[in-house]
Parts: sequence; structure tokens; C-alpha cells
Amino acid sequence: MEKIASFQIDHLRLKPGVYVSRKDRFGDTALTTFDLRFKEPNKEPVIDMPALHTLEHLGATFLRSHKEWGKQIVYFGPMGCRTGFYLIVEGDRRSEDMLGVLRELLGWIRDFTGDIPGAAPAECGNWREQNLEMARWEAGRYAEVLRNPGKERLTYPE
Repeated sequence: MEKIASFQIDHLRLKPGVYVSRKDRFGDTALTTFDLRFKEPNKEPVIDMPALHTLEHLGATFLRSHKEWGKQIVYFGPMGCRTGFYLIVEGDRRSEDMLGVLRELLGWIRDFTGDIPGAAPAECGNWREQNLEMARWEAGRYAEVLRNPGKERLTYPE
């Protein structure tokens, strides 16, 4: 079996950042998958499950409701390794194209108070496993990475 592209990235050299993971075409439709890497793989603790779950609920809600980007958001969800998220967007995009909306997202999560969207028994299969305070902390930490990321945090290491 062929090794998939994401397993061919050198995770020992990967830093937190925003990377184009892949680009796909379905007829006239282009999709760009972004690797939103919150953590340095294999060097720092992963995002704990309750915070990851909360980030997913808040991130998906914000992005799909965004007045400019909402209709172009296909998917936002966690990586199995818990070092970040995948974001799939309609269109042929670059990492730099996403910085504005990602900064908005992270500021919104960092400052979020109130009930977590979708965190109710009728709306989520594991609604109790949430941690808003840690999600806010993780968002603030990642926002610092995206404040002035530099090319090495926008392009996969070669």
C-alpha cells in the first residue's frame, strides 16, 4: 500500500503553523486541506481530549457561521494525533489566504464565554467531555504563532 502524503511530512522538523496539506479537484471544484498545527509533534504534550473537543465545537461553529468564509468551509476537525486540526476549504488557497480568518477565530475562542455550542445530549454524542478554559488557553497560544508566522510556519519543511 502506498504511504499517504501526510505521513511523508517530516514530523521531527514540523513546527506549529498553517500548512497546505493537500489540494484536490472534483470537476470544476477545488478543495484545499489545511494542516492547522497547534503543537510541535513528538516534542510537546498533545491537546487534551476535552479541550480538543471544545475547540472543535467552537471552531466549526465560528467558521461555518462566518459571513465571508462560511459558505466555503467544508470541514473543520481534529487530527487523530491531537496536535492540531484539519480545515478543508473550497477553492485553491494558500496558507497566507487563511491567516485573517484564523486570527479572528482564535481571538473569538480565546475570549469566548457562555455555553459551548452543541454541548448538549441531543446535539453531541460525548457532550460532557468539554474544557472551555483549556480550549481558550490553546487558542491564545496558537494565536501567538499566527501573529507573525514567517515562511517556515506556512510551508512544510522539505
